[in-house]
Amino acid sequence: METAVGGLDLEPLSEVVCHVDVLLGTATMSVRETLRLKRNTVIRLNEPAGDDMHVVVNGVELALGEVVIIDDSTAVRVTEIVAPPVNEVAE
Repeated sequence: METAVGGLDLEPLSEVVCHVDVLLGTATMSVRETLRLKRNTVIRLNEPAGDDMHVVVNGVELALGEVVIIDDSTAVRVTEIVAPPVNEVAE
């Protein structure tokens, strides 16, 4: 496994565990609506059906992806790497 990026040796970081979130979509709800949530409530999301999901690692969006099923598990296939936010790029 290659661990050098831009001349930096990243080997010391190779075993660091990161928290990964995969976001299906977002919505806005009032407090009243959230208090009325119950089983089988449908929450309409802002994203159109079929949109890629957002892959967020330690709070930073890194990729977009699509749902895939592997055996009896749900997984995400990365479809695009997202450029880091301007304030996250090291100079």
